[in-house]
Amino acid sequence: MSLVFDSCSLIGQLPKVELHLHLEGSIRPATLREMARRKGRLQQETESWIGEREGQGFRYPQFTDFLNAFKLLSILLEAPADYALATVRLMEELSAQKVRYAEVTLSAGVVLWKQQPLEAVYEAIAEAASEAASRLGLQVNWIFDAIRHFGVEHAREVMRFAARFRDRRVVAFGIGGDEERGPARLFADVYREARDLGLHTTAHAGESAGPESVREAVELLGAERIGHATSAARDPAALALLVERQIPVEACLTSNLATGVITRLEDYPLRRFLEAGVPVTLNSDDPALFATSLEQEMIVAAETFGLSPAEILQFAGEAIRGAFLPEGAQAALRAELYEAAALASPAPS
Repeated sequence: MSLVFDSCSLIGQLPKVELHLHLEGSIRPATLREMARRKGRLQQETESWIGEREGQGFRYPQFTDFLNAFKLLSILLEAPADYALATVRLMEELSAQKVRYAEVTLSAGVVLWKQQPLEAVYEAIAEAASEAASRLGLQVNWIFDAIRHFGVEHAREVMRFAARFRDRRVVAFGIGGDEERGPARLFADVYREARDLGLHTTAHAGESAGPESVREAVELLGAERIGHATSAARDPAALALLVERQIPVEACLTSNLATGVITRLEDYPLRRFLEAGVPVTLNSDDPALFATSLEQEMIVAAETFGLSPAEILQFAGEAIRGAFLPEGAQAALRAELYEAAALASPAPS
């Protein structure tokens, strides 16, 4: 029995935590069709959009192509009820993978860009998530994400909405979008204000830009986790910074392949991060846009890099450690993880 087989068998049995997951990018074709039927329109446009994505094999020639696809998908979310439906379907999918806790990113900046009522949208999401959590035994907290290339005042508006909902399970503020048009250094004051208001902080960095974007996100923004950070592997200084401050990298292998950040899965610097001592978590990012899931990402990593069961447990443990949860909640998740791992271990012969 190979180590890869052992690892893949173990993955299905483990309770899981996911930290880099976008609500909008989680909406599967069946849910899009459900939304379109409810509206009595958009059916033809929805089918065309789905067919185009499937026809391209969920690949995006340029990173901007992916951003445009994400924007088009977001436009289908027209009302708070659409966001609520997406939330319930996502939580059902996570529960089926034995995900016990997730931090889901809402692209609050896109909601504002669409001139939709962010407060009403989030109230619908929070109510749907609360109902689903009690039914499924899954806890979800939220990260409000701003679009960095929309500018500083846009980011500040999103951040203040995030702070307003801290008592309704919004735990963090972050920025995504085009790193070149919205460099991290522009947002230092916004991040400082976010911390002062009690929010945790994340940032997408090193995905469509070089390692300097990662260094700025850590040094200038004080980001507690970095989404992607792929380019950091090319820069010893960026790696050393992540190790010194023990900043978790939210790795998204299939996402990076689909958007052209890497050309082969084998090119993802997973071993480079591990050998350097960088904390790494595995994530699905936009699972519907990339035809993946958290469980699939763990299997892909195990098969591509020959991960041992111990390394799979290490990734699962890093996700718990990197979660924006009190230590008591983290300890409970760790206990559940290692209990499941012990039960999954083959009996000695």
